[in-house]
Amino acid sequence: MKNFTRELIDLIKHSSCSFTCIKKIKNILIKNNYQELKEDEYWKLKSGKYFVIRNDSSLIAFNINKKAEKFKIVATHTDTPSFIIKPNAEYYENGYLKLNVAPYGGILNYGFMDRPLSIAGRIILKKQNEYQKRIIDLKKGIAIIPSIAIHQNDKANSNLDLNTQIDLIPIISLNKNNSLNKIITKELHAKNNIFEYDLYLYNNEEPQIINDEFITSPRIDNISCTYVGLKAFLESSSKDINVYVAFNSEEIGSNTYEGADSNFLIDTLKKICHKLNLDLTKMLNNSIIVSTDNTHAMHPNHSNLADHTNNPPLNSGIMIMKETSGSTNSISSTIFKHICEKNKIKYSYYTSRNDYATGSTLANVSLKHLSINSIDIGLVMLAMHSSYETININDIYLLYKTLKKFYEINYNIYNDTIKFL
Repeated sequence: MKNFTRELIDLIKHSSCSFTCIKKIKNILIKNNYQELKEDEYWKLKSGKYFVIRNDSSLIAFNINKKAEKFKIVATHTDTPSFIIKPNAEYYENGYLKLNVAPYGGILNYGFMDRPLSIAGRIILKKQNEYQKRIIDLKKGIAIIPSIAIHQNDKANSNLDLNTQIDLIPIISLNKNNSLNKIITKELHAKNNIFEYDLYLYNNEEPQIINDEFITSPRIDNISCTYVGLKAFLESSSKDINVYVAFNSEEIGSNTYEGADSNFLIDTLKKICHKLNLDLTKMLNNSIIVSTDNTHAMHPNHSNLADHTNNPPLNSGIMIMKETSGSTNSISSTIFKHICEKNKIKYSYYTSRNDYATGSTLANVSLKHLSINSIDIGLVMLAMHSSYETININDIYLLYKTLKKFYEINYNIYNDTIKFL
């Protein structure tokens, strides 16, 4: 368990944004003898291990078996709520050099105040007539969003209404002649100026383990599930084609070139079937996509926020999420309940209150592009979308065991029967 937790924390620390997360996963896959494919190149597939990356921020890995009858797909996402740095970002006001930023995803506003913030993402450097991209992570405090002292705001403890255009603007310097470009190029020892960028602020505080029960850390949503999905994928084998997907853009609706609401996954599956002379429709009919993400634990101080019967606390095992806006059905949930019960893995159902909005899942969004059985599972957590979140160590280990068993299990879905072989 110690190695498991150490590897999780290592991925969280390296996953300061989607770009750095995919860079880390790529290195892990290469160390495990996976071959990188390019979307704009000819694929010559044989039995083996492969991965493909789109826009530096989404990845699909798969194991080839030419006699496969289905895909077993686990989908996670690499982006986390944070701040995106706008163009023309610096401005000097009231004696401070500030950064013009915008919230990325549904952040818990006050959770990002008074925290050391660093910068990560992708920059484009101009060198004569060439433009070179570079994935960066400064890995040190560069900015901070100061709160108003209680002495100056007597409603601070009763009114948490923050204006994202005013209250959530970070400061980076007292020197009005400083600049974002100078700070980044100095830290990177770069000789060329930044021509363009996709940059994010992130909380670079260290993850911690509390009483051997809790992991508290930035970016638990959804790097925790990204980690267990990857680990289960790497440590399992099957006669079918196992697929691991790490999408970008889930926190902003998935409607990007590389998000779940793109053709990235279906294009990859089509290409695999074409190269291996497999019937795509037949393969999909027996396949499952598993959306693996975080959801809300019963809050220790606010049970009134929970559904009547389906909102368990931490340490309740894996969650089978069955929402009207989700993708879980009785076929897919039967398969996962069978996996859990056969292997004595603790599981619970999760549903939200009817008067709280719920969003689409990765599987739900992916179904716009491929017809396939699907299920939403994951982990309960506390303080979702804060800059510092909490999960239970045992829950995440059980999720890893469940996904590993899913990749390894042999099943068939017939017209009126689910058979385990």
